[in-house]
Amino acid sequence: MSFTEEKKYTYKELLGRFSPYLFKYKKLLIFDLFCAALTTLCDIVLPRIMSTLTNTAMYHAADLTAALVFRLAAVYTVLRIIDAAAYYYMSSQGHIMGVYIETDMRTDAFDHLERLSDSYYANTKIGQIMGRITSDLFDVTEFAHHCPEEFFIAAIKIVVSFIILCHSSIILTLIIFSCVPFMLVVSVRLNLRFRNASKKQRVQIGELNAQVEDSLLGERVVKAFTAEEIELKKFDDGNQRFKEIKKERYYAMASYSMSTRLFDGLMYVLTIIAGGLFLVYGYITAGDLVAYILYVTALIATIRRIVEFAEQFQSGITGIERFLEIMDTPVDIRDKEDAADLVVKGGHIVFDDVTFEYPDDHNRVLHHLSLEIRPGENLALVGESGGGKTTLSSLIPRFYDVTEGAVLIDGQDVRDVKLKSLRSAIGIVQQDVYLFSGTVYENIAYGRPGASYEEVKQAAVLAGADEFISELKDGYDSYVGERGVKLSGGQKQRISIARVFLKNPPILLLDEATSALDNESEILIENSLEKLSEGRTTLTIAHRLTTIRDADRIIVLGKNGIEEEGTHESLLADKGVYYRLWNGRMAEG
Repeated sequence: MSFTEEKKYTYKELLGRFSPYLFKYKKLLIFDLFCAALTTLCDIVLPRIMSTLTNTAMYHAADLTAALVFRLAAVYTVLRIIDAAAYYYMSSQGHIMGVYIETDMRTDAFDHLERLSDSYYANTKIGQIMGRITSDLFDVTEFAHHCPEEFFIAAIKIVVSFIILCHSSIILTLIIFSCVPFMLVVSVRLNLRFRNASKKQRVQIGELNAQVEDSLLGERVVKAFTAEEIELKKFDDGNQRFKEIKKERYYAMASYSMSTRLFDGLMYVLTIIAGGLFLVYGYITAGDLVAYILYVTALIATIRRIVEFAEQFQSGITGIERFLEIMDTPVDIRDKEDAADLVVKGGHIVFDDVTFEYPDDHNRVLHHLSLEIRPGENLALVGESGGGKTTLSSLIPRFYDVTEGAVLIDGQDVRDVKLKSLRSAIGIVQQDVYLFSGTVYENIAYGRPGASYEEVKQAAVLAGADEFISELKDGYDSYVGERGVKLSGGQKQRISIARVFLKNPPILLLDEATSALDNESEILIENSLEKLSEGRTTLTIAHRLTTIRDADRIIVLGKNGIEEEGTHESLLADKGVYYRLWNGRMAEG
């Protein structure tokens, strides 16, 4: 399931899936709720204190002494101290519990994202993903802390107030509380509208993030084509859509708030009319009416807190929903339950009657293709774009799984071995080199975490990178910038080759590793790749045919499968497809 195929979750599902994260910290939660209960004591006791003072003054004036006043004040003072201590715990440890939950959820989300296949990332914007594991989960912190507290406090106040007031007058209490069910029905309906608006806002801000990321990462292209106005127009369109969606959300929130204020007023009106009549006809005392008014005030204050919390609640629910959309995206490429470690003896690779089509658009690229790469052989793949060369190489490390047939390494189906052992045995050098933000050392050591400086330096020497690295201001500790922007294309490529040298895998995949380089860099890289290929089973995908003249065997791959194979000299002598490609490229270059 991609983000474009979003599932609709009910509140029950969302809260049910969230509860294991919450109950992991049940000790913190229980004490937090206990403190929440303590904070309600003042609101519950104060009306009884005022009722006692009023009734004593009106009906038992002789009993109203300074001692009684001070006793009641002392009781209330102690409750206030308890309230302050409980509130401190809620504000500190309650929020910290939310941070723990947010951290756990973000870890699970990132772990799941790391295991999703290439087809998922081909159809999902990185800006959307970033929004889901950052800002969406920020809101879960507040939700995890406040949601149990607010509803627990509201439940205590409603139930306790109802019981206490029933002792004074069951009929008056039922009259005043009669509007609560109607309030709940209206609130639930308006809350659904608010939730949908919140979801649309989150989706649009993800789109906006993706558009900003795309524009900023391509800022050189934007400047080169003087397309600043085009990018500004694209941003403004997205920004205006976000504005309209946010307006819709605030209209929904305003409707929700307005309805609760109307019900607040209705409860006060019922209290004034019914309470006043009950007082007139002697069904309740003046002190009891004071208590009713204070309890209704406390209830309305609680309801208003719930209303104010509604925005936070919906943000948290939306964050959980978008988190679950990540977690419910199936992992297409995974280990079988009985998967074993790959045992590489010589690096013998076989494509056995392989058919492949991309799972998202069902575009069939390979049709019943069979190919053998012998142990230690340097096999080159050439052909026009779209013939399936890169796709073929992607099937070996299981970036995709074959639709039909099998890929075997030393007789082991790659689907039957553990992914970690499979990919650990394969080194990949691509045309589009990705360097992580960090130092030169960190990027080379990525091939074997924990490698010493001496090992990293040796790998760089083998890759022909040590000389230029040593000339950098901080040598191996030089910062390469985001995606390696501080280095040239040839320098980045040599660092990527050093990374593979350090990894030292028995199987090597070279995917047009020199096609984007200038001639001088290409010669340096070719020498490095020649060293890297020694003693390894190597599959080279080449755009520049000059780079694969010395390959042990060359395969010409077309839309109909393997069209030709042989050495450079034999294929030229045949004057077939390879001959035409060679002469065409020579004429171009």
